[in-house]
Amino acid sequence: MRIETTRHLQCTVIKAGGELDHGGRVRFSAHINAVWDWSAGPVLVFDLADLIFYDSSVIGVLAMALQRMQDSDDGRIIVVRPSGHLLTVLRLTDLISHVELRDSVDETVAELMLRAGPTADPRLCAGGRGLTCRTPRAGAATPR
Repeated sequence: MRIETTRHLQCTVIKAGGELDHGGRVRFSAHINAVWDWSAGPVLVFDLADLIFYDSSVIGVLAMALQRMQDSDDGRIIVVRPSGHLLTVLRLTDLISHVELRDSVDETVAELMLRAGPTADPRLCAGGRGLTCRTPRAGAATPR
């Protein structure tokens, strides 16, 4: 199983590929816990389109994140490009009513940045991709 994480100012994108089984679930859950505080809320964007196999472990991972968000009364889970099978599983388990579905990671990140307003200055994020972004200090000039 491969796990790639990209930290953005408004969200954390977690991309998983390969096979997600019981052993992968433990590793994936630990990874989510390790990056939990990377964004306010947090807002976790899951790109699971590259999973070639998954069992009920995918539900366990999403349910763990959802439970943690409900316990803290904050956060969002966004699932990008879910397969038809994953959509069916999300519907059958009623997780679909607790997650947001999107078609594109880039569009989702851009939408979150726009909604954040002027304090999220994308010029402070080298290209806005994959780096820790920061808001300008009060009174600081923004780069041109």
